[in-house]
Amino acid sequence: MSGDEALVLVDNLWLTVAAVLVLLMQGGFILLEAGSTRMKNAGHIAGKTIFTVGVASLVFWAVGYGFIYGEGNAIIGLSNFFYGSAADGIGSVDFFFQLTFAAIALTIAFGGFAERGKLAAYAIFAVLFSAFVYPLVAHWIWSDQGWLADLGKQDFAGSTVVHLTGAMAALAATILLKPRLGKYGKNGKVNDLSGHNQVYTALGVLILWVGWFGFNAGSTGGLDGAFFGFVALNTQLAAGAGTIAALFLVWAMSGKADVPTTLNGALAGLVAITASCAFVDPWAAVVIGMIGGLIVVVSMRMFDKLKIDDPIFALSVHGVAGVWGTLSTGFFATPELAALNGGRAGLFYGGGFDQLGVQALSVVVCAAFAFGASYVLLLLTKSLVGGTLRVTEEEEILGLDMSEHGSYGYPENVQQEQERSSKTGS
Repeated sequence: MSGDEALVLVDNLWLTVAAVLVLLMQGGFILLEAGSTRMKNAGHIAGKTIFTVGVASLVFWAVGYGFIYGEGNAIIGLSNFFYGSAADGIGSVDFFFQLTFAAIALTIAFGGFAERGKLAAYAIFAVLFSAFVYPLVAHWIWSDQGWLADLGKQDFAGSTVVHLTGAMAALAATILLKPRLGKYGKNGKVNDLSGHNQVYTALGVLILWVGWFGFNAGSTGGLDGAFFGFVALNTQLAAGAGTIAALFLVWAMSGKADVPTTLNGALAGLVAITASCAFVDPWAAVVIGMIGGLIVVVSMRMFDKLKIDDPIFALSVHGVAGVWGTLSTGFFATPELAALNGGRAGLFYGGGFDQLGVQALSVVVCAAFAFGASYVLLLLTKSLVGGTLRVTEEEEILGLDMSEHGSYGYPENVQQEQERSSKTGS
């Protein structure tokens, strides 16, 4: 085996490991989202996440990869459908890696359905989103033919492609489904519908944090030059800065170091650095992550004031932080790293407003498309599932574990809680 052949083998081994790390992030989402919602919906959240991976895998194989990377035009790819060949082992590694990203975007979108969406409605929308929303945004930015790629758009691992796209779909679902029962009082009061397990939520964030090294460092595509280590360092610093910034801000604002907000700060730092991890110096990664942690605290409160009920905080963590992460390369991209990875230097390095303008354009266009297309597809879905995307009030009160699946994720605990509630009349 020649040195070049060995390098190809090692690179593809690294990419396979990175894909497995990204797939493992789904376990983090199970714990994060189940812990962030009420006990009566925990089994539903967990099962639906596994279902999400299944849908995303098959749709990406059938049409998603072809729409993204197939030969086509600046808007959409039109070849490589039903991808796969035993003779194309190297290409299959990249396919597997890209598939795991598509599954993450769909999982983020699922957050908009939490605790009140029909399983049948989600199943239909999952197919439509995976086929017609995510692939188009990914083609525009990550394909060699994409029109935003031609403009020099920088999104190394997906602050826009994965996180903002998924969040805009979640926003469309959240608006159409309307708030959960009891979330907002008639007097405008925001009622606390706390998640049932902060330990699960924290463990979920840690699993996501580890998986993110597959997400970001894996996007280097190989080990040559050890650049993946630099990307991993930026990822770690941003996550740490986001955690600390969120903790101290919520502490200052409320007098309490709220745990869920702190955890969302870590995720916001990770989302923010996802676009820029290969374009910025470590000091800038700290600043990017810190700002991500600060804005997620403000954003969470803003959406509640607007009566947009987001149980998983997908809009703040993946949407708002995704916008900031996309814009950050337009400020902090260094000339050397921009030249290495494509695009131009940021505003703070003498690049003017050129790169920042491209980044801002991509935010507006991709957010508008992802939201608008998802909204239309949800309306179509609504017409196919009996005219409503939402379970009945009785089913929502009972919990989606029982109403959609016939069994509770925590059978004994939920039954005890119901007995206690019936005795107290609460």
